[in-house]
Parts: sequence; structure tokens; C-alpha cells
Amino acid sequence: MNVHVLPMTAAPIDAVRHDWTRAEAQAIHDLPFNDLLFRAATVQRLHFDPNKVQLARLLSIKTGGCAEDCGYCSQSAHHASGTGLKASKLMEVERVLNEARKAKAQGATRYCMGAAWRSPKSRDMDSVVAMVEGVKALGMETCMTLGMLSDDDVVKLKDAGLDYYNHNIDTSERYYSEIIKTRTFADRLDTLSRVREAGIKVCSGGIVGLGETIEDRIDMLVTLANLEQHPESVPINMLIPIPGTPLENRKKVDPIAFVRIIALARIMMPTSFVRLSAGRTEMSEETQALCFFAGANSIFCGETLLTADNPGEDKDQALFNKLGIEPMALDTDAAADAGIETAPSEHAGCGCSGTSSCQTATSAR
Repeated sequence: MNVHVLPMTAAPIDAVRHDWTRAEAQAIHDLPFNDLLFRAATVQRLHFDPNKVQLARLLSIKTGGCAEDCGYCSQSAHHASGTGLKASKLMEVERVLNEARKAKAQGATRYCMGAAWRSPKSRDMDSVVAMVEGVKALGMETCMTLGMLSDDDVVKLKDAGLDYYNHNIDTSERYYSEIIKTRTFADRLDTLSRVREAGIKVCSGGIVGLGETIEDRIDMLVTLANLEQHPESVPINMLIPIPGTPLENRKKVDPIAFVRIIALARIMMPTSFVRLSAGRTEMSEETQALCFFAGANSIFCGETLLTADNPGEDKDQALFNKLGIEPMALDTDAAADAGIETAPSEHAGCGCSGTSSCQTATSAR
């Protein structure tokens, strides 16, 4: 009987490293597919329950009118004539909190709020802070994506108790200027550095399918894995070509090529959440299952991602049932350290912090 044995590496298979080279990452990426998946799945099991997936919900709190020219984005003011998307005002705080309550009731443990800004204006920060504080009071982790941040913005978000800040690097440094010209790759890294220095956790990943090469995809992950500290969350998006944007005619990504990037992200950043993010509406159940096997352990639930479609809870639950996957519960110890109030399970989704007068709890008894 012939037995194929993977070559041994000098470092442990799940070593947390910050000195990756393109050549090393490329060699792992190019492994025979079964070997790549086996390695990624092995790494995942050393740090996570492979049958638990984190559920996050994303809400657009301010849509359209963004001054940036990101070629993939329907919310850019540069593409408004083609997409027909009109700019909206910042959503009211209570409306955001109502949506967060619904998300929690449907199983989400992290609530992500995105505003289509180059950077937030000072007049909007009080409302943004109130949103963070309100969502945390519901017993959920908080995440914001607001564009580039000033030092003052970062301090306000930190003081409000923000858990995560999302700022994707999108692609490789080499290819970045082909997609975005209104800010630089260095601007992205500078914002990530400010967030990290303030003690806010980092959520940063990229997009596959922009027209980049395989080497660009690998370089993107090398950049993230060589940060002084790995992003705690790494969202990997499959491009949704939106009519009216410069990238509307990009070719679909090969599913196997996409799974390879998921696996590589898991191997290079073993303790991070790897989020299977935008583009799931274009993925078969089989492709999503391969992504979970390759190390993806977080998704966005709900029917909408900012302005794009997303599978609804019913479809996700049906797939989870087929695969024997369960939603991941919020780590109560970590939540307590972060100042998140967690209610008993009978109060889940009501945002009451476990008070005895809660109608949700009493009606369930």
C-alpha cells in the first residue's frame, strides 16, 4: 500500500509566525488540494471546534456617497451614475439598536456596523459612540468600519468600548492602485496600526476576484500574517460584480482557487477567525462546505451585506444541519473582560441583561 506523507516543516504546523515569505506561502498554496485541506483542517482543530461557526451581522448605518473610488464598491460616489445608488444620512441610533436586537435573537454574537465614508466627520461621532455603547449593552461584540480614522476618532471608539475595527487591505500592495486611487495601501496599514495601538482588535482581510493574480492573493495574506499581531478576524470576500461599477464584468472566481485562499489564511493565521464573507450567494453548498473544512469559521448571517445579497438564516441553518455545524456561542469569559454584559440563555436576543421582569424570559417559562 502506498501512503503519502506530508513533508515535515521546521516549525510546528500551527506556529504563529510573522516572518512569512512569498515563496513559503506559495509552496503551501500550491500543495495538492487534499494535502492543503488536511493541513488547514489540522491547524483549525488545534485552536477551534471545527463544528462551530461564529455568526456575525452586518448593517449599513450610512449608505452611498463615499468619496473613495474603490472599483468594486456600489457605494462610491464616483460610480453613482452607473449604480443608481443614492446617498443616505446616518441611521438613527435607536433604529440601529432595534436591528441589533433582531440579529441577536437570530443567533448573531457580533454586530458589525459600516458607514460609507472616507473618514467619519466629527459631528457624527457622538451617534457612532452611542451605537457602540448600545450594542454592547445588548451583550454582543461590536465592530465598526468607518474608513480612515484620526487619533481622536480612535480614542472615542476605544472609550466607547469598541471590540473590533474592520479595515480591509483588499488586495496586494502591487495591485492595490489598479482598484483604488483615492488612497494608498500605506493609508490602510496606517489605520490598522492606529487601531491596534489603541487596544482595539483588528478585523482585516481582502477580496478575491478583482482581476488580481494568484501571487497577489498570496501577497495579501503575507502582508496580514506579517503584521506585528495577526488580525483577530480575517474576512475573505469573493467579489460580487455589481452592475455600474468598474469591475462589473470581472470573471467569476474558480471555487477551488477560492478554497485554497481560505486554507492558506487558516494556516498562516492559525488563531484568527477566518470569515467566509461576501459572495456566498454565488457559492454552492459544496463550495461553502469545503471552505468550512479548510478553516473558515465565521460568516455574516442575514439577507443583506451592506448593499449586496446574502443567504438568509433559513438557508444557512439548512446547510448547518446538513454539515452538523452549530452556531458558536459568545465566549463569556472574553466578553466579561471586554465589558460586554451577557444575559442568561433564556434572555437571549432581548437585550435586557437578564432582568427578572423581562417578558421574553417569563413568557418562555
